[in-house]
Order: sequence, then C-alpha cells, then structure tokens
Amino acid sequence: MLKRTIALLLAAVLILALVGCGGKKRVPIELTLSTEDSEAILNAAGIYLPTVEDTAAAGTTINWYAWFDDFHNYSEGEVVNTGYFTFKNRYGCDIEWTECVWDERFSQLANLMLAGTSPDFYNAETENFPYYALHGTFQPINPYIDLDDPLWDGISDYMRTYFSLGDDVYLLCTDLYFGSILAYNRRVIDEWGFDDPAELFYNNEWTWDEFYEMCEDFSDDDDERYALDGWVYSRALQRSCGTTIISYDPETDKFISNMDDVALERAGNLLYDLNKNQCVWPYYEHGYKVRNQGASGAADFGDGLKEGDLLFSCGGPYHITGPVEDISADYADVTANELMFVPLPRDPQGNGQQLVESDPMGYCIVKNAPNPEGVALLAMCDRFKAIDPTVMSVDRKQKVEKYLWTDEMLDMYDKCIELANGDDVILAYEENALGSTLGVICTDIERNGMQADAKTWAQIKEENEERIQYYLDDLNNEVANFVP
Repeated sequence: MLKRTIALLLAAVLILALVGCGGKKRVPIELTLSTEDSEAILNAAGIYLPTVEDTAAAGTTINWYAWFDDFHNYSEGEVVNTGYFTFKNRYGCDIEWTECVWDERFSQLANLMLAGTSPDFYNAETENFPYYALHGTFQPINPYIDLDDPLWDGISDYMRTYFSLGDDVYLLCTDLYFGSILAYNRRVIDEWGFDDPAELFYNNEWTWDEFYEMCEDFSDDDDERYALDGWVYSRALQRSCGTTIISYDPETDKFISNMDDVALERAGNLLYDLNKNQCVWPYYEHGYKVRNQGASGAADFGDGLKEGDLLFSCGGPYHITGPVEDISADYADVTANELMFVPLPRDPQGNGQQLVESDPMGYCIVKNAPNPEGVALLAMCDRFKAIDPTVMSVDRKQKVEKYLWTDEMLDMYDKCIELANGDDVILAYEENALGSTLGVICTDIERNGMQADAKTWAQIKEENEERIQYYLDDLNNEVANFVP
C-alpha cells in the first residue's frame, strides 16, 4: 500500500511539472471542416476502415506524449488534422496531450512509466529504434494492427524490414514523409541574381556545385550574412549523398558502418568547405546558439531569411507550415509569393537521382499503455488519409486556404512525397536509436559542418572508424540476444 501511495504522489507531482514545463498553457480552439468535406471524408472512410460496431476502441480517449501537439488547433490559421477528424467524428474518440520538454523527453517519459502512469503513444521518430525497443520503452504493435490488411499495403514491408526485432514490429508507420528541405525567399534569390533553386531542381541541375556557388557568393562574415543557419543543415547535407553513417542490412540482419563509402566522404568535404569558407552561421562563437535564438519560435530555423541575412533555412517541412502572418513575419511575404522550398541538392557524382530522407510518420506505443487499441485505431485513420484521394484533396485545399500555398508549392510538396516513397530510401537512425556512445559519435560527425574545429573526412575516419565498429559490435550482439 505504501509503495502504491508513493507512486501516486510521484505521478501527481510529475504531471503537475509536465503541465508547466512548456511555458504558458495553450488553449485549444474548435476548428472544423466544411459540411461537404466532412461528409466526403466520413463516407470514404467506410471503404477502408472498420465499422464503429466492430471497434472496441470506439468512444475511448488516448494520451499523446510529446513536446508538440499534432492534433488540436490553437489558432484560426491552422489546418484541421484529418486523421484526428476521422478518429473523433467517426468513432467518438478523443486525444489528451501530455506535454514534455524536448531535451528531457525520454527521462520524463521514464518517470511517468515508473510512476505507473504511462501515456499511450509517442511520435514515430527514427531515434526510437532499436535502443528504446530493446530497453522496454515501447512495445510491439503486432497485437493491435493486422499488417496483412490491404490498408497497410505499400508500408508494411518497410516497418517489418527497418523496425523489427524478431517477428515483432516496434514502430507503427502510417506513411513516409520527406525529411529536411531548404526554404528560401525568392525576393532575396532574385536580388542576388541567382537561378531559382526550384527551376534548377526540375531541370535536374540542383547539385552541390550550384548550391555551393550560391552559398559562397552570398556569404560575408563581416556583414554577418550567411548561407546557412539552424540545427539541422549539417546532418541534412551529410545525408543528401544518399548514404548514412550507420545503416541496417536486411540480408545479414545487422547494423553496419558505411565509413568507407566515398559518397560520405564527398558530403563530408562539402561541409568542411562550407564551414571553412564562412558560409555558415558560427554558432560556436555565440554561445552555441543560432542567430537571435529565443527571439521567436522561428529563430531556431532561419532567422534572417526575410531580411536577406540568410540564404537558406534548412529544417523539416513543418517549419514553413503555419499561420500566414507568422510565416510572412519570419521568412518571406507569403502573399507576395516570396516563399518557396526545394529538396537538398544532390551529389553531382552520385547516381543522378534526386534523393530525400524518408521519415516515418506514425506512432510508437508506450510500454504498459492503457489504451493501445485506441492508438491502433488512430493509426488506421491516419493511414486512410494517406491513401484516399478524397482526404488528400481536402488536405491540399486546406494548404491553399489556410497557408496560401501556390500551385508551385503544392507541386513541390507532392514531388518530395513521391521521392520519399521511392526506391531509394534514406533512413537515418538518429542519435538515441543507436545507444548513447555510438549515437554521439555519429551525431558529432554529422555536425562537423557546424563546428569551430571542422575536420577533413580523412581526419574523421582516422579518429572514429575503429570506435564505430567496436560499438556496432555491441549493438548487434544486443539485438541478436534480445529476448522479448
């Protein structure tokens, strides 16, 4: 009884802490779709999804644990999440949000689990597997999802190949999304006389060479004008070669090192040159912070893009989707068609194909989740919106109406989705996925383009190749000896 009382007290304290950890508590507002769109989605759902009567999770609530809320709306300028719409309006279900701090996300989750108050689900990040499956943070999805159901055609093999331990799958992927993109201000591009990156992309001329020439011409350390800033450009450019430092080999069922791959070397040399030629914001000279960090929510991604002090803002596509007034204030005047984006440039010595990172969209079910069936039902609703033309058209229309996206932006978005779902899968197991030591080594290599003491690829290999293999052997042994 005493243990239970202590656990409940810990849970109460932790929940109070989590409520306050995100700063001022935001209040969701109720947005809805037009009657026509609502009816179209709910009618189409009957083709793909189970009936309410056949669904035990109908009428239940699930708890979402994350540093962001992907479901509720907090301003009129946001779009309606059509997967959540179906989940709520077809099945009478709902979602509660437990907010966490990003850099404490796993420690806070562990505390919730220890207190016996596990949330139901977490975002499908590539940092979740295999480490957090091996160590009991997440549980298999197999008991709750029939991966042989036609609903999962085209994605089930991806889950089984890249996120399985034995016969158990640990990441519930509803779709493949594209990773980092380069956003830019067309007015600034035009003022400098550069070719439009989108046009170069469609002409198959968007290469590292073209990109590097722009970056070098634009950058001037004395004027604090830089081509790149933010947290992710270094890793995104490193991966744009099509090869990751660590990858999974399905034939041997092992994680392998690609340090000898010449494509990695070419990408590493590109980052070294960008850094040494002062084309990147020297955040190490500013307390390891990006430009004006903390000035606004957008400062992490591309502060200076609107003023012409930054050429490219590198980040996930989410960083340019938001209320028009916010995007126009931070990046480019959306109403004047200044905002555009493009995938990372390609390696001119590669296979000639444009490549993008393939990021899994979906969820991981937390160990001891109170309502895993509800999470599975939400995932089915999300999968439905990824394959049904009716829902796709509604999502597309919302981008036009809410974000004022042009046909050019919509077409580029569609092209990036197409590339992410193509044959060339770039899947990077992020830092936490590989265990603390191996993950940190890989992260440090990918962040070489941001460091004051940037190294050549030859130096990187000499310092890290043997260490990587040592810790890879440990990881592979742990996977091979894993007992569910």
